[in-house]
Amino acid sequence: MLTDLLRDLFKLDARNVTINYDQYSLNSLNGFFDTGEGEFFFKFHQEEGEEAMSGEYYRADILAKAGLPVDQPVLMSVLPGEQILVYRRRRDPRFSDVLRELDLKDDLQRRAKAVAAERKLSREVLDVYLETLHPITPDQAAAEPINRLFFERLIDPATGAFPGGRFKNFYVDQDFAFPGTSLSWDTFSKAHFCINGIEYAETVGDLFAAAHARIAPSRLADAGGVTAHGDAHNANVWYSERGEEASLSFFDPAFAGEHIPTLLAEVKTTFHNVLAHPLWLYDPALAADTYEARAAFSDGVLDVTMNWAPSPVRKDLLGVKAADMWKPLLKTLHMRGMLPDDWRRVVKLGLFLCPTLVMNLRAGATTHNPVSSLIGFSLAVMAGSEPVAGPDFLTEFFDAIDPRADV
Repeated sequence: MLTDLLRDLFKLDARNVTINYDQYSLNSLNGFFDTGEGEFFFKFHQEEGEEAMSGEYYRADILAKAGLPVDQPVLMSVLPGEQILVYRRRRDPRFSDVLRELDLKDDLQRRAKAVAAERKLSREVLDVYLETLHPITPDQAAAEPINRLFFERLIDPATGAFPGGRFKNFYVDQDFAFPGTSLSWDTFSKAHFCINGIEYAETVGDLFAAAHARIAPSRLADAGGVTAHGDAHNANVWYSERGEEASLSFFDPAFAGEHIPTLLAEVKTTFHNVLAHPLWLYDPALAADTYEARAAFSDGVLDVTMNWAPSPVRKDLLGVKAADMWKPLLKTLHMRGMLPDDWRRVVKLGLFLCPTLVMNLRAGATTHNPVSSLIGFSLAVMAGSEPVAGPDFLTEFFDAIDPRADV
């Protein structure tokens, strides 16, 4: 089928077409093929209901013009259902693969090199954000394809009905199986999480409803817009080593834009490159072998105990995101009078939607098991809700990036 597609779209005589097994390609296929002109890498993306969605896929030139390091495709199709990029094949690893190795076996020297590469890229991206930061209209915010990763997965794309889309298909009226208890959607959506002794203020149902209200595209213009990749998880980033240093470069800019709402620009990157690891989102079977998690439900409270924690490299990357990206970006917004009072709320709701709508977290629905499902929903709630009392590592992150803390 792919051979025929490549021939129909690009008049290519593709040979040796192979599809990669890739745990990071949650909404796409990628692989390799040969022609008489050499070796190529392809990535094919598909989104449910994409014909009815707003925006345009794959504006790769936007990032290059802004000065960001990005691999340019040699061929591209943006037709609904046939959205595919073709690149010259590279032998560099993706940054996701490098970091997974460090999750499984820490190496101080390799970790330092990887974190330094992340810091350099974050500073390059920040420079572009600050240079391109500008007021945007609600219509401009609504036209950006990044909304497909957030709001448009909450609704029926054809009618706008809520609940709809992935949210409804994944969770509404379904059952949720965890080690120690099983709950219906009606019970689960109203349950207050208590995770390792810390109770959280909002339920899963509360957070989805709040996200539908506040992450609506028409409400996201208040912090202005920037030129951004929008979906720069590390499976979309090449890692190139040159002696003692390494550098990073983007590819697959399916959701790139020039008016991306500023507070959403780094949300996917922050969650998927830090909080989704180690293991639980992309390697659920291995997560169940590595971590312990149990739940008990009583009087409306889902009491979770688990021993999952960020690995050393993920802690370092979160520190880079705090110091070299989020804090200076928010400080600039604050100084220019463009920072909404509820900025923290907006970012947290965006983080909550990342894992819950990128794939079905229910055990048995796809690849998730009861342990990885419980870890996943717990991390989503930690990301989206504030604790009732006391700190966790995410409240410490948000406190560290608050630009008003220095005033």
